[in-house]
Amino acid sequence: MKKQELIREFTVEGTVLSMQEYGNGHINRTELVEIERDGRREKYIFQQINTDVFKDVDGLMENIMGVTSYLRERIEEQGGAPDREALQVIPTKNGGSYYRAPDGKCYRMYLFISDAVCYDAVKRPEDFYESAEAFGNFQALLADYPAEKLHETIPDFHNTGKRFATFCRAVRDDICGRASSVEQEIAFIMAREEEMTALTDRLAKGELPLRVTHNDTKLNNVMIDSRTGKGLCVIDLDTVMPGLSLYDFGDSIRFGANTSAEDETDLAKVSLDLGNYEVFVKGYLKGCRGSLTEKELTMLPVGAKLMTLECGMRFLTDYLSGDTYFRIHREHHNLDRCRTQLALVADMERKWAQMHEIVAKYRDR
Repeated sequence: MKKQELIREFTVEGTVLSMQEYGNGHINRTELVEIERDGRREKYIFQQINTDVFKDVDGLMENIMGVTSYLRERIEEQGGAPDREALQVIPTKNGGSYYRAPDGKCYRMYLFISDAVCYDAVKRPEDFYESAEAFGNFQALLADYPAEKLHETIPDFHNTGKRFATFCRAVRDDICGRASSVEQEIAFIMAREEEMTALTDRLAKGELPLRVTHNDTKLNNVMIDSRTGKGLCVIDLDTVMPGLSLYDFGDSIRFGANTSAEDETDLAKVSLDLGNYEVFVKGYLKGCRGSLTEKELTMLPVGAKLMTLECGMRFLTDYLSGDTYFRIHREHHNLDRCRTQLALVADMERKWAQMHEIVAKYRDR
């Protein structure tokens, strides 16, 4: 089917003026659509869902519909603007949340949020703060949502213990003959085996509450209002699943409080920026508005360290397995990525007391 024919399967009326590639996403194919109707121009996001990654499209879209509907209700109750502060799924003409074409490809549409931008890297602490408050607000708004009803679109995504088991198999099998060249990195990860289940064990014991988690809390998944500079809307909800708030906090720190690029080869440039860490803690806790438990607050630094360690372990697992999961752009790219993450973990360990002190500074405000 032609793209314009696909658009007609959704409840949008008018003439399609343009369709162009949009954003920097690596999973789904995204386009910005402009439609003219009764002399007005409206914009929409049109996406082809990557069914190689997300095999259960029904479950995926059920998650997104449930969460966005709930968010929009809460935002409206609080006097906000649902069309700007939450995603709005455009239904198909038969009432579905997505359209499955005769060739099996799946498509969806969202209302485009105008006068807003996303940033791929932390260039100003103010933007990182706004993302923190937005992710915290996302957590607070969904605090009473029944997380157990969500589908696991990627099972065991942050089950670090299972990730560790997969890593150990990759080391043992050594199918590419690379293990002998990365003995130092392997030893670093193996030495922290007891930490791998620090979060999942506490979840199983009921010490940490199951929550709705975003699971991809990078800066570019928050839209910033172009006029006010305020965090506006959390986007890219494909990995919304039941999980722990510490996953989202930790992944944000791993991404935004690193002084280097994710694949930096000069490890002397890699460190935890305590200034950005503090900025995020302050914004996140303000956004959460007291919705986190005492145990969650105490373990925020653990979330940051464990998500970074997990990510480094996943990069090394892929390197040992032949670079089959993460897309690489040069030889040893995944090894470079791994080393950056492990260097960041090591610096967190050096700054461990300061990380806890910063959380204590803002936890009761």
